[in-house]
Amino acid sequence: MSIADVKKNTDLRMQKSLETLRADLAKVRTGRAHTGILDHVQVEYYGSPTALTQVASVTLIDARTIGVQPFEKKMIAVVEKAIREADLGLNPSTQGDIIRVPTPALTEERRKEMVKLVKSEAEDAKIAIRNIRRDANEGLKKLVKDKECSDDDERRAQDEIQKLTDKAVSDIDRQVVDKEKEVLTV
Repeated sequence: MSIADVKKNTDLRMQKSLETLRADLAKVRTGRAHTGILDHVQVEYYGSPTALTQVASVTLIDARTIGVQPFEKKMIAVVEKAIREADLGLNPSTQGDIIRVPTPALTEERRKEMVKLVKSEAEDAKIAIRNIRRDANEGLKKLVKDKECSDDDERRAQDEIQKLTDKAVSDIDRQVVDKEKEVLTV
């Protein structure tokens, strides 16, 4: 393993952490409807758990209502039950062959809880980034110990890894600010 490998691996792992945070923040409900809320709903489809988006078409009917249209008519009750039991605070209702999922407006108290959740997710992501930095620095120390690189090279590589860490943390902070603004907008 070389210094370049350590840096490349570190960058990839940090990008994955940022993607995970982006996905986690997409789950956080805002006052408006968006189809991403239902991305993680699992439906029992012929005995195996399947993503909702694979058994139904998910669209926006209006600003506060999501429309879910199962590809098979017999799946309507199963899909409706899966959405209700997904612990999203949503109450779907069936109208013919389409399931309407109204998203209730958030109260001020609920919005503040959502902001706390967003900050908690961000802190978890920052911890993950710091752990990745620690692993990279240990990898660099091991290279020096095994005499595969010099102390100066290690110091330069640590500086570059710190820059990657700072960039990732600033990305996390930016995502949190954007999501907070979105959650607090009435």
